[in-house]
Amino acid sequence: MKSLKKQRRIQVIAVAVVALVAATALIGYAMRDGINFFRAPSQVMAEPPAPTEVFRIGGLVEEGSLVRGDGEVVRFSVTDGGATVPVTFGGVLPDLFEENQGMVGTGRYINGVFEATEILAKHDETYMPKEVVDALKAQGVYQEPEG
Repeated sequence: MKSLKKQRRIQVIAVAVVALVAATALIGYAMRDGINFFRAPSQVMAEPPAPTEVFRIGGLVEEGSLVRGDGEVVRFSVTDGGATVPVTFGGVLPDLFEENQGMVGTGRYINGVFEATEILAKHDETYMPKEVVDALKAQGVYQEPEG
């Protein structure tokens, strides 16, 4: 009788472990497209990602690089002080988007140009995303906001 209880307990534990592994695999599979890694322009230039990889890039909009083209396409460059990456965006930019300000974009790096599908800009005078601040500090070009 005791060996039957022990055997049943082992079977329940085995089924629970298999279910946990399956659930973890399904969650990972479902989230594969929802996870966007952050890269600074220096990282993108050092190790260009595959054209199929969606990621986030952030830095400062380079002064003098903002060009509004025909239609809705906007071109500009984003820099972290160490490298500069050209960006194209085919949408409406946020109201607070301007040169020499922090931004984060989501998209793909194709043929040497970051093709953004989403652009986020600062939301007040002192805000900059943590990833952008870290990348700028690593390049030695970050300046603490005054005030």
